[in-house]
Amino acid sequence: MYKSRKFYFNLTTLLPLVLSALVSGCSPTEAPQATSTTPISGSENKNQAAASTVTKPNLPLTVAPENPDPTINNQASRYIKSLGAKQFHGVWIQSEDKLLANQQGTVPLPAASITKVATSLVTLQTFGPEHRFITQIGTTGEIKDGVLQGDLVFQGDQDPFFVWEEAMAVGNVLNKMGIKQVAGDLVIVDKFYMNYKTNPEIAGKLLKTALNSKTWNAEATTLHRALPPGTPKPQVIISGSVKALDAPPDNIKPLVRHSSFPIAELLKKMNKYSNNYMAEMLANSVGGAKVVAQKAAETVGVPTKEIQLVNGSGLSPQNKISPRAATALFRAIENYLKPYNMTIADVFAVVGEDKGILSPRPLPQLAVVKSGSLNNVSALAGALPTKNQGTVWFAIMNSGGNFEAFRKQQEIFLNSAVREWGSVATSPGELIASPQRKDKTSTSEIVMR
Repeated sequence: MYKSRKFYFNLTTLLPLVLSALVSGCSPTEAPQATSTTPISGSENKNQAAASTVTKPNLPLTVAPENPDPTINNQASRYIKSLGAKQFHGVWIQSEDKLLANQQGTVPLPAASITKVATSLVTLQTFGPEHRFITQIGTTGEIKDGVLQGDLVFQGDQDPFFVWEEAMAVGNVLNKMGIKQVAGDLVIVDKFYMNYKTNPEIAGKLLKTALNSKTWNAEATTLHRALPPGTPKPQVIISGSVKALDAPPDNIKPLVRHSSFPIAELLKKMNKYSNNYMAEMLANSVGGAKVVAQKAAETVGVPTKEIQLVNGSGLSPQNKISPRAATALFRAIENYLKPYNMTIADVFAVVGEDKGILSPRPLPQLAVVKSGSLNNVSALAGALPTKNQGTVWFAIMNSGGNFEAFRKQQEIFLNSAVREWGSVATSPGELIASPQRKDKTSTSEIVMR
């Protein structure tokens, strides 16, 4: 039998602090329906089976590229002309079943962080929104007088959001178990990542620091202050060194099982702050950029040339997506999430409601969007709630100039469109995040025999 106790830690309020130090956004200074594939992670997760059996609604993701609305298409054309050379820009706008504007909408253009929309779709298809990455913590020894007489083993499962606070939570659980010191080494096994570092030795050294508050740096100390009042400071002193192994020791005994935030919450964190590190890790977890591009194109029913990716984050000018495909990716995610009573607002930022990199931008309120910026590229895609057109799905791709100027023009164009179509005071149901997701967080559970 196992003794099992769960400890819950809500890190939602910490995201601005956690992610503000990251390279956010893409800038170095910033038809066929969704079908589940076999999960490739080694974690134990009952929700994976559910994800593979859910029936997806057969809704169209895009519309024919011909015969857009003449008035709206002319407005989009004038917008494109105002930016300069037409070949560097594209616009696609559609309602549920009607094409409103198509300006180079089927041409693959530099996508920047719109790439993360494709990564989000394929990650959901692969794992399901409830999947959690499991980090197993074990030992090769016994606990005696507060000392773990053996090694402390962390067996990773490619959790992309195991950061300072997660390690602190695990350290506090170890302290609750009576472990104050480890006589042996800190052993890192499999795909354990810490603070977005995937190298096991580097991740292990960061973990060793996090487990012992006496060795914290300024960043860790600051983040701890933002935790709920009274949160203990862990003190697990590891006497030995950090070692990386290809497989766990044969004599390992389980201590703690740490479950990550669910996939949906991980994607929302990634997209709100356009976290490149998380995007790369998640893309790699599903097979890499080529797999993401191939599966995304197959799902939305566009030619493969309309989704060209060399990485999962968008940090390359070689990442290209057509405006039509970008719009269809959002629609595919919407379709995929419906059986789970979830919406795209559960994995993307809602303007005016969610804090993140979009917070400073004067975009239409209640829009659910993803932006992308890289050098001379600025892109924006998502959904606009309107009175007269209903939910309007759009993608704007700009390149070949100043991305800050492109942003301003995007904002002017979209706000003007919403004024014409009528703004709404409250979002339609399809653009409201599920309230049941608010309490989803990571957990640490004692599983010591």
